[in-house]
Amino acid sequence: MKAHKTLIGAAEVAKHLSDPGWAVFDCRFAIRETASGRAGYLAAHIPGAAYVHLDDQLSGPIIKGKTGRHPLPDPQVMAERFGTMGIDDRTQVVAYDDTGGSMAVRLWWLLRWLGHDACAVLDGGWKAWQDAALSTRTGEERHPPRAFTADIRPELVADAALVDRARADEGWLVADARASDRYRGENETIDPVAGHIPGAVSLPFAENLDANGRFLPAAELARRFRATLGYVPVSHVVLYCGSGVTAAHDAFAIAHAGMGDARVYAGSWSEWILDPRRPVATGDGRG
Repeated sequence: MKAHKTLIGAAEVAKHLSDPGWAVFDCRFAIRETASGRAGYLAAHIPGAAYVHLDDQLSGPIIKGKTGRHPLPDPQVMAERFGTMGIDDRTQVVAYDDTGGSMAVRLWWLLRWLGHDACAVLDGGWKAWQDAALSTRTGEERHPPRAFTADIRPELVADAALVDRARADEGWLVADARASDRYRGENETIDPVAGHIPGAVSLPFAENLDANGRFLPAAELARRFRATLGYVPVSHVVLYCGSGVTAAHDAFAIAHAGMGDARVYAGSWSEWILDPRRPVATGDGRG
């Protein structure tokens, strides 16, 4: 069976709703209303889908003064959690949300980090499913537990020390996936410090999508990223955002474009600013 590793369409997912080798997850989540995703899921979701919560299931514990808002989970804890969620080494996972994949990519990236590539994001998400007039269900559903074995890929992760080195190295590129105004230090309503990591370029994740909230064609994404990356190899690209979630959207789009795997700085801006010794820049320039 062909593994789906990046995007998947609603019609293809609909063919496999009763396939025991597939597991669909609803990842809807809103930072300011953290219970709204589950509420939406309970009201209506893709049949057979289980709900997964960004804070509770896809993040590690927050350590005040040390971690960002969505810390990287302990890999063994996450592996056990994936097993409890119903994922094993052979499971084809499908993740979706209602925000252009911005939350679903977190599940995709964590699985990829732990060596499981058979995870796809539903292109267009919940809206695409509804637009196709496909069936839905209400209430809570779960997948039978399985045994998940982690094969950690440390090359997909960056920490603050690597970011600090990379931002001043012409052979590396640090890119900020947040909206361009937050990169400039404007309209910051989430984190207590505004601005960006000096040396970083702006690479807003929202620009991976078209007007309908679907991913741009792979060739178009490749042109977009190559224009920013230049001659820097993808393996030397470090992506960050506010808390390490939407940075994975750029990582996903880069992978979908067939360019390979970039690194994600999991702590991201919300961790970077906790140490007053780390520099901060504002404005359009890389700083």
